[in-house]
Amino acid sequence: MSARPDGARRTTLRGRPVFMCGFRPFFVLAAGGAVLFMALWLLALGGRLPAWQPPGGIVLWHAHELVFGFAAAAVAGFTLTAIPEFTRTAPIPPRPLARLALLWLAARLAYALAGWWPAPLGMWPAALGSLALWALLLARIAPPVWRDPERAHLGFAWTMGALALLQAGFFAALAREGDALAWLHAAIGVLAMLIVIATSRVSMSVVNGYMEAGRPGAPAARAVYLARPPRRHLAIFAIGMCTAVEFALGDDVVTGWTALAAATAMLNLLNDWHVGRPLFTRWALMLYASYWLIALGYGLLGAAWLGAPLAPSAGRHLLAAGAVALSIFAIMAMVGRIHAGLWLDRRPWLPAAAAALAAAALLRAWAGTWAAASSAPLLLTASGLLWAGAFAAYLWHAWPVLTGPRQDGRDGCAEPPEGGGPHAGERPC
Repeated sequence: MSARPDGARRTTLRGRPVFMCGFRPFFVLAAGGAVLFMALWLLALGGRLPAWQPPGGIVLWHAHELVFGFAAAAVAGFTLTAIPEFTRTAPIPPRPLARLALLWLAARLAYALAGWWPAPLGMWPAALGSLALWALLLARIAPPVWRDPERAHLGFAWTMGALALLQAGFFAALAREGDALAWLHAAIGVLAMLIVIATSRVSMSVVNGYMEAGRPGAPAARAVYLARPPRRHLAIFAIGMCTAVEFALGDDVVTGWTALAAATAMLNLLNDWHVGRPLFTRWALMLYASYWLIALGYGLLGAAWLGAPLAPSAGRHLLAAGAVALSIFAIMAMVGRIHAGLWLDRRPWLPAAAAALAAAALLRAWAGTWAAASSAPLLLTASGLLWAGAFAAYLWHAWPVLTGPRQDGRDGCAEPPEGGGPHAGERPC
């Protein structure tokens, strides 16, 4: 008697397109979370949520949820899609995928409500839910990347493991009233390294025209750009060094010089991108701009630590609200269509939203300078609205793609067949 209902649940879940592929639920959660988290932050800044005081305060909640809520959801969606493709292994089935998505939601809710729970319970539900999510993600992606003969994608497992340890450190520091924010700053550094690791794979497909190979009317793909390992490895090392030194020394002159070294290494990495006309497409420019924002972010951090008239938050937000957010937006815009069986979106909303993200990051950075102290509240509000608006636009346009069936009648995460229409599944303009 019990087998029939259980089988019915499996059939129903498998029939829901949102659980067809790893990126689908997590890109919805990342974009929806970005809008909701920023809206709550802006309301709290305006004093409209006086009764809501999560453990550690609103600022700490804001930073944690944008790193381990928004960014972690995007990382989960990308890796659950990319690793099976890179290693030629089976994609995650619908039921485990649904459990991971529910675990992410439960962890977000647990942190938001922790201030109203009995003191002994506190942050334990949020901590256990968050760390269980990382453990399940690593259990899913680590074995195939380790069994891969070349082990070329171990960087994804290492960085996800580092993020899991940093989040555990965050909860431990919060429990003993230590410097929990330092763990979030280190996590932003790890995310910057992950951007370099992930976009080195995607950028070659984008710049060289492989992303839309087979699209009707597309020019033949040509290999003009190569993500060279020496420059990439140097940039990852320099960012990692700055992250470690800041964690150990905090705001220090030595930390400032390591930040300038990271900025220089990223500027050097940009030289790989200078290949002429193939760079000037909306998708390549979004990834290229995210590298620039990493370089500028570390440049401003270094300047602040060496005595320039600005707060380190100016550079930090170029990294988090700028580089991390823009690269996530670009990856979601590309992966979320190609692996749903559609060609890339060529409508004008996409570059407009990307420009809004870049503008939001620059406004937030300007708010951290001494010269803008008097107008900082206005700049913070304008930056937050632009930033949330960009992800709201993504969610509006991508919703039918992420939650609806494939237009080609196929299943899973396969790329679009040759001759497929470039605008199938889009909302009317």
